[in-house]
Amino acid sequence: MPTPTSPVVIGVDSSTQSTKAAVTDAVTGRILAVGRAPHTVTGDGGARETDPEEWWQALREAVALALKESGTDASAVTGIAVAGQQHGLVTLDSAGRPLRPALLWNDTRSAPQAAALTEALGGPDAWLARSGSVPVASMTAAKWQWLREHEPATADAVAAVRLPHDFLTERLTGVGATDPGDASGTCWYSTATGTYDPGLLDLVGLDAALLPAVAASGAERVGSLSRAAAGALGLPQGIAVAAGTGDNMAAAVGLGLGAGGLLDHPVVSLGTSGTIFAATRTRPASAALAGFAATDGSYLPLACTLNCTLAVDKVAELLGLGREDAEPGGEAVLLPYLDGERTPDLPHASGLLTGLRHATTARQLLGAAYEGAVFTVLRALDELVAAGGLDPEEPGVRSRPLRLIGGGAQGRTWVETVRRLSGRPVLIPEAQELVALGAAALAAGAATDADPVAVATDWGTGRGRELPAVARDQAAWDRIESVLGEAGGWFARAGR
Repeated sequence: MPTPTSPVVIGVDSSTQSTKAAVTDAVTGRILAVGRAPHTVTGDGGARETDPEEWWQALREAVALALKESGTDASAVTGIAVAGQQHGLVTLDSAGRPLRPALLWNDTRSAPQAAALTEALGGPDAWLARSGSVPVASMTAAKWQWLREHEPATADAVAAVRLPHDFLTERLTGVGATDPGDASGTCWYSTATGTYDPGLLDLVGLDAALLPAVAASGAERVGSLSRAAAGALGLPQGIAVAAGTGDNMAAAVGLGLGAGGLLDHPVVSLGTSGTIFAATRTRPASAALAGFAATDGSYLPLACTLNCTLAVDKVAELLGLGREDAEPGGEAVLLPYLDGERTPDLPHASGLLTGLRHATTARQLLGAAYEGAVFTVLRALDELVAAGGLDPEEPGVRSRPLRLIGGGAQGRTWVETVRRLSGRPVLIPEAQELVALGAAALAAGAATDADPVAVATDWGTGRGRELPAVARDQAAWDRIESVLGEAGGWFARAGR
């Protein structure tokens, strides 16, 4: 517990499934307590939605629980910042109330709109040159197009368009603000110019006046905690509120990653989705990647898969096994694309199982699900490396450790599957709740005008245990790659 004079900041991680609030000692970076509150995700047939009011209520509950558990006097809190799930489309009326549930990042109904937008601008290269990313179903621009086509009355009534973290930041301050990192996931913000792109906004029929202002960074103080929000959260009115950022950008800050090269600190995050990213000074252009900005306006090229820990947990549930009741898949290949897939871009895909033998066991099937999910993430990592002009198979590349984060990093089978399929050393950071910790560093930056990456570095968040490389299971890699190659064409044809 901090002394009464020790400043405290709160970092909020508003993810797909829940909100976490980390009460953090601003001097040492020690997390004093984490409060948690769940969200409800609804929808089927590709739909994934949540009422944004649930996020606000969950934030209130999570902050209250964290303050209570830590025993922190609220008067010690000097700043707060929100990191949120990317891409979600939040539509508000003139009073700031949601007009409908938010369309979440993993809502795949907007796949046709993404394809149409790509063609309308002249193809992937045109999008890469301007936004840094090619539209896929996850991107906010595609979701806005879906809304315009399927619910035109709602689209016409919109007074403000926000991302999930923007919505919560505005509830804290009453000021509409976003940051370069999360804005770069919309496909109407240009990472080339660092501003909203008027031509892209015209393409999707969106008035720039409906969008929040873009702060210089996620650590910029965009306002002070309002009287209403202070009363709702039990915090002092007037404390610093940072612009905040997207969850992946916050995780990079939480790891203390400054802009460097693609090989400096490649990160593999295993959560609801699987993501790979690196903080860089250059902007690799590849249709296989999201060319995001980092929260400070440098670059965070990233690839994201839709199916990771939740998909494998579902397979375990179907087999009546625990998460760790797995062994290598043998001849079986299981692509756990239960929600379609984003990387590769197969929005109409489903789970695929092949290679069954009489000798195949339930444990091997679960192991095959792990392998399918990990292969998909590591294949995306190879795309990231190749986009930077490097050979993924070059020994100097393969010798660099992967930073492994997310819930999967705490699971033995996830870690060992990554080691076996990558053949690379793995570094598992000691710090927990890296998204919330990154948000806490942004809050500290807003409260003191310090560089949040330097803050996190001083906190020592990048320390961890390194596991040596093991021999790569090339046979398993080649087997899965062959099946995916054959299945990709079938999935694409089936979705037409």
